[in-house]
Amino acid sequence: PEHNLVSNVQLHNLGYVIYTSGSTGRPKGVAIEHRSAGMLLNWMREVYTAEELSGVLASTSICFDLSVYELFGTLGAGGKVILAENALHLPQLPAREEVTLINTVPSAIAELLRMEAIPRSVKTVNLAGEALPLATVQKLYQVETLQHVYNLYGPSEDTTYSTYARMDENSLRTPGIGRPMANTQAYVLD
Repeated sequence: PEHNLVSNVQLHNLGYVIYTSGSTGRPKGVAIEHRSAGMLLNWMREVYTAEELSGVLASTSICFDLSVYELFGTLGAGGKVILAENALHLPQLPAREEVTLINTVPSAIAELLRMEAIPRSVKTVNLAGEALPLATVQKLYQVETLQHVYNLYGPSEDTTYSTYARMDENSLRTPGIGRPMANTQAYVLD
């Protein structure tokens, strides 16, 4: 029928399988349920404004879990996805002045800072995948138009991100991985 479509998809049903080597170095498939991806998208709508998500740089392969955030999270929030081969191609992008949010690793953002290549339109930077040096956070906040820097952490098994922290521009402490996302728990183990 064209109206009142009925779906038998449940929250615990498989949403997708993504392959990762994680810390083992051995490839393995990770099965992600619809509920996990849905929680990520809901978290995004709670933490980020429509303005921040209005021009998200998508520079990650669709074979990598960050693409769930960049593509589905952005489109689900009514934002625009701006495609790039990788984050370091940002300076050459015709739509670079439309980018409002960048997701990348600290080493790539450090290179963009070195090149003075972060457009004035960027209001938010998400960093994950590597330890975040305090010096990088401090340099980012020297970019006049930048309003938010987030340190994000999470393995593929947790649907991209598990914890997040907005970095304080005046902090003198090494960034931590933050607090668990909504509807999740984090455990610190010895």
